[in-house]
Amino acid sequence: MTGAEPGRRALTLYAAGSVGMGVWVTVPGLLLLYFLTDVLGVSPALAGLALLLPKAVDVLAHPLLGSRSDRQARRDGHRRRMMRVGLLLGAALTALFSVPPGLHGGAAALWVGGWFTAGNLLFAAFQVPYLTTPSDLDVGYHARTRVFMFRMALLTVGLLAAGVAAPALSSGGTRADYARMAVLLAAAVAASGAVALLGVRRLTAECGFKAPAERAGHSTRADLRTALRDPDFRPLLLSYLFTGTTTHLFLAALPYVTEHVFHHSGLTALFMGLFLAPAMLSGPAWTAWSRREGNGKQRGLLISQAVFATGSLLLLPAALLDGGARVTATAAVVMAMGTAFAGLQLFAFAMLPDAVAAAENAEAGAYTGLWTATEATGTAVGPYLYSAALALGGFAPSTGGTHTAQSDTALTALLTGFTLLPAALMALALALQRRCALDTRRGGFG
Repeated sequence: MTGAEPGRRALTLYAAGSVGMGVWVTVPGLLLLYFLTDVLGVSPALAGLALLLPKAVDVLAHPLLGSRSDRQARRDGHRRRMMRVGLLLGAALTALFSVPPGLHGGAAALWVGGWFTAGNLLFAAFQVPYLTTPSDLDVGYHARTRVFMFRMALLTVGLLAAGVAAPALSSGGTRADYARMAVLLAAAVAASGAVALLGVRRLTAECGFKAPAERAGHSTRADLRTALRDPDFRPLLLSYLFTGTTTHLFLAALPYVTEHVFHHSGLTALFMGLFLAPAMLSGPAWTAWSRREGNGKQRGLLISQAVFATGSLLLLPAALLDGGARVTATAAVVMAMGTAFAGLQLFAFAMLPDAVAAAENAEAGAYTGLWTATEATGTAVGPYLYSAALALGGFAPSTGGTHTAQSDTALTALLTGFTLLPAALMALALALQRRCALDTRRGGFG
């Protein structure tokens, strides 16, 4: 038996938290590597480390926060306590791009890395209990998909707004431009988090809250071991790691391609809009298709991964065309990839609470903690792999207002890192996802 279907108002308030999450995911993912190498004069190798090392803290913190969230849920009857701490994320976003004028090179990388670490921890404090909420609701299989459809729609609003606004607001290329951009977007992050707290309260009141059962002698390590031994959750988790790595590599690489291949940095905002607008529009269509197909989440995720991998390959010949044909062809491919991106996000996240519901003795916070740790790893590994490609190609860093001429080798590395590398990574994600049998064995837990 399951509780009441969640109402539209409660779902909208809850999903509003994803607007701020979309801003945090997009702005550092899209601009931070480029900000380091082309504004602060940091070498690609050092810039990649400045983004990768803070995520090592995340990998440890997320599972711990997941177990702590479970304890708070048992004690308080909700998970909102930790979410309130995450409301400080906007301040960290502001500091991240407000690098003091005297800092360059290694010192600037240290500043960015430090604030990136702080921001990621605050993001985790909000994200882990927020994403665990659907697993706490007394609802069924398709209702969980509906919750994530609303979340995906508002997440895409945040991604789209930030993906277009952040490049436009920082288009001057100076430190002051980036700092002003961060202040404006930080306000949206704080506001959306506050609304989400109201949404979580209302959603759990309407549908019922299923607190994790108390189990004597249980530890965080035991919870994580249970999750990692789950034969359906493990391939889903590993597939999501490669999916996240691929999409964040795409984000990090886009400003380099528009500046150094298309020679028009304004195309970053255009391509991000063309990538995310179809994602926002296709979310409801993906949801309706999944409901019509019955056990459609696994199939939809595989299709989305295949389309994204194919699109990555097609970006290479599109970028080698001349003049307006190059922009037109690239735009068409990017739109198809954006439609696939909606499926990647919707179906993967919708299968997470299904995995919790299907497992015996599962702690929702532990599963979500591992999931968000994996997501954090992907957000770091993607830009790091691209920075490694740039470093191998001999990419030369620049300071704000000027752009160093790049060698043919650097340009080749820049372009192949944007096309062939993500295609290979997404192919691995697809191969791993094929091993997940969650949908075919879902009978009895929905």
